[in-house]
Amino acid sequence: MCGIVGFVDKRKPKEKKEIIKNMADRIKHRGPDDEGFYVDNSVALGHRRLSILDLSKKGAQPLYNEDKSMVIVFNGEIYNYESLKEELVKKGHKFKTKTDTEVLLHGYEEYREKLFIRLRGMFSFVIYDKNKNELIGARDHFGIKPFYYYKNKNSFFFGSEIKSFLEHPDFQKEVNTNALKMYLIFQYSVHEETFFKRVYKLKPGTYFKYKNGKMQIKEYFKVEYKKSDKPYDIYKKELKSVLEESIKYHQTTSDVEVGSYLSGGVDSSYVVSVAKPDKTFSVGFDMPGFDETNLAKDLSKMLKIKNYQKKISSDEFFNILPTIMYHTDEPHANLSTVPLYFLSGLAREKVKVVLSGEGSDEMFAGYNEYFEPTFLRLYTKIPLGLRKILAKIVSPLPHFPGQNTIKLYGRTFYERYIGHGSFSSEKEVNEILTENLRSDETIADVIRPFYDQVKDLDDITKKMYIDMHFWLPQDILLKADKMTMANSVELRVPLLDSVLFSYSKQIPTKYLIKEKQTKYLFREIAKDCVPEEWSKRRKLGFPVPFSKWIKEEKYYNMVRETFNKPYVDLFFDKEHINNLLTEHYKNIKNNGRKIYNIYVFLIWYDVYFNKN
Repeated sequence: MCGIVGFVDKRKPKEKKEIIKNMADRIKHRGPDDEGFYVDNSVALGHRRLSILDLSKKGAQPLYNEDKSMVIVFNGEIYNYESLKEELVKKGHKFKTKTDTEVLLHGYEEYREKLFIRLRGMFSFVIYDKNKNELIGARDHFGIKPFYYYKNKNSFFFGSEIKSFLEHPDFQKEVNTNALKMYLIFQYSVHEETFFKRVYKLKPGTYFKYKNGKMQIKEYFKVEYKKSDKPYDIYKKELKSVLEESIKYHQTTSDVEVGSYLSGGVDSSYVVSVAKPDKTFSVGFDMPGFDETNLAKDLSKMLKIKNYQKKISSDEFFNILPTIMYHTDEPHANLSTVPLYFLSGLAREKVKVVLSGEGSDEMFAGYNEYFEPTFLRLYTKIPLGLRKILAKIVSPLPHFPGQNTIKLYGRTFYERYIGHGSFSSEKEVNEILTENLRSDETIADVIRPFYDQVKDLDDITKKMYIDMHFWLPQDILLKADKMTMANSVELRVPLLDSVLFSYSKQIPTKYLIKEKQTKYLFREIAKDCVPEEWSKRRKLGFPVPFSKWIKEEKYYNMVRETFNKPYVDLFFDKEHINNLLTEHYKNIKNNGRKIYNIYVFLIWYDVYFNKN
């Protein structure tokens, strides 16, 4: 695992070399083991290395093809690189290293863009073709590895993290306030343009070519579902085999020890039970209802695996937030990002590589929201117009059981399901923003183009599709990459694999949600190797007691102080956000998640625009 940076401008090579070195140093945490650079009159490429495969200096990047007409910088792991290498050797390609990086380079020489769909792994890379004076880059199928780019009239930059761009003299650092409204609804940045103006994310499953100041982006992979109604027993047997193979690939493609994260949930428990690593790692909070470390300890004991643990204090949580926001690049309000940072720090004391359970819920319908009780399914049979009227009637009434459900189901399907981070409506967000930042942008503007791609499929598959394009790449995988890499740890996700998806996309919905159980087929497979208590445990996520902490005077005052800093007026109506905080502190209304969204945005802004 590594970090990559690069740019195109008209500076002389000597000046380029100093700039690219500074850019790479900004992301040294992604690769503390080594560095490497390529510079000419057109291009500068930089690489920070975390040594995982071919630990010798031969594996250092940038890497070149035989005649040095092509050069590559690469972040990620290709798990099927050995079989691809065999093909390429038979076709006459000469290899000087044992790395997957060199396979990418020769693979592109041989297959061009057709290579990308054949790659099994996580990746973002750029190849510079000197003969064509062209950059070619690609990002993996699901967005496990990040890739950002920036373009103005003088320059083009790319990198694993936005912060590296700060070191280039042509980078104009400006807040993209157009991203703020939807962030406050989703809890993460949803648009292609990031919170930095003119900085964009390369979408998962796409590649680009950049030449003569022009960038062309194309798709090589689409999330598509093709259901096949085979018998349940066949699916169980075949899926079990594909899962075990994926875990094996992700565990054994390494020249260093591989550990695993372990919570009390079925996903990480299954991965650990199959992989049986020597070491597992768990964190929690010393508060009832917010700690699963005992469950992790119990399972590790059953499997005779060493489990390392840490309890995170409230002070540690609040004190680390500026560091977290620095590493996420953009404001990111998933509370579990913080424990993941501490978990990665704990793991780094023992290993360089860890396995984790991300992707299973999106692949096999694991979220609680995927299951709708019979009465809800019947309620949706009522015409939408009537449901809208009922929602309007109950909205101003004092809270009563079922009120939120009536309000939620008074919306269209593509408005009521946007993933898992939504705690505010468009109206509520406009009320807390300053007048000049309020807009008519709606959730439907963001979500509907994606729903239109699956409008004829069942509701569960629609939700899975939305999560594969929003929640998974822009929240779950982003925090997984940024928090592990902040601690120089490589995280691998064997339950999110291109070969595994090719199989899972055909599984009928009736095997995914059954007998009120989400992720039914996966849980039944897991039950064969983990205790039933683990395999059937309801999805919890990573509970964090922030909402409880800010009812304590110390942390209430800490947030209140931030809410009243001078720069807050650039974005928010101070009176309104202070009212949200007071309501929460006095137990009038639970505004904890809304407060956290605002709070970490302000911390992010302070880190990047006040303190630089």
